[in-house]
Amino acid sequence: MILKEEFSYVQLFSDFLSIITISLCFVLKIPQIINILKVKNATGMNTVGLLMELSSYTIMMSYNYRNGYAILTYLEYPIILVQELILILCVLYYNKQLGLASVFGAGLYFSALFGFLSGIIPRELLTFLVPFCTPVGASSKVVQLLTILKSKNSECISVLTWFISAFTNLTRVFTIFVDSADVTLLLNFIVNVSLSSSIMIAAYYYKPAKEVSKMKKAD
Repeated sequence: MILKEEFSYVQLFSDFLSIITISLCFVLKIPQIINILKVKNATGMNTVGLLMELSSYTIMMSYNYRNGYAILTYLEYPIILVQELILILCVLYYNKQLGLASVFGAGLYFSALFGFLSGIIPRELLTFLVPFCTPVGASSKVVQLLTILKSKNSECISVLTWFISAFTNLTRVFTIFVDSADVTLLLNFIVNVSLSSSIMIAAYYYKPAKEVSKMKKAD
């Protein structure tokens, strides 16, 4: 009886963290988008890294959906995907990379997304692809981190976005462990916590002195 009560409290706390995570994901990329629009450039943003991140989010969302996992454990994915697409559009625009190639790429992406969610593409393929999401997602963050370190400029990078990313990935380690203990998903989130934190620190370190001063005053 006591064990059941303890489990119910753990599950309740897990659901509470899921709600917080999902709520934060509603604004995860917003600070980054606003920052780019404010400075009117995408210096320090890596397009390849963003596309890798998009593919990782898409596969993970589709995998969770097709396996019938509790909606609260992955609802942030569709929310983040919408923001990610807007962010990519902003970066492409300010990097002057919008054109036929980007339109063709968008067509391929939405076709694949429809195939994953509708069941046209076999679930076995998703199961095969999911293990690659950890290295792909990690690589996208490594590429972004290296871009910041190489340019030594994080003017358009939002520290808040990466803080939220690190925090929400950390909460997911707990909620996934409670809900399914899926080792593949757990590994993915643990790696993402480390890399998101690294980007946050690098972005803060390379912020122009004036912006760092403003951030300290805000605190």
